[in-house]
Amino acid sequence: MPNSIMYQDEDTFVLLYPDQPEEFFSAAELREKLQDIISHIQDELPRDLQKFTNLSEQAEYLLYNNCQLEIAPGQSLQWYAVRLEK
Repeated sequence: MPNSIMYQDEDTFVLLYPDQPEEFFSAAELREKLQDIISHIQDELPRDLQKFTNLSEQAEYLLYNNCQLEIAPGQSLQWYAVRLEK
């Protein structure tokens, strides 16, 4: 499990879906994307997310405290903070 301090001051993330090209998101965009994804898997949420009562809190926790989420048996998506050169 990554340390949340790693993501401080990071504003760009790469999202990796199985068998799809990588996508880049800002922190706000990824939080929104994670909310959408976890809204479809509420019955299979990991234990650490079940303690939160709404999608916003779940996505916020997930974004900064994990880097992987199982979306179907044997299929996970992953995200990482990245620095882009300007």
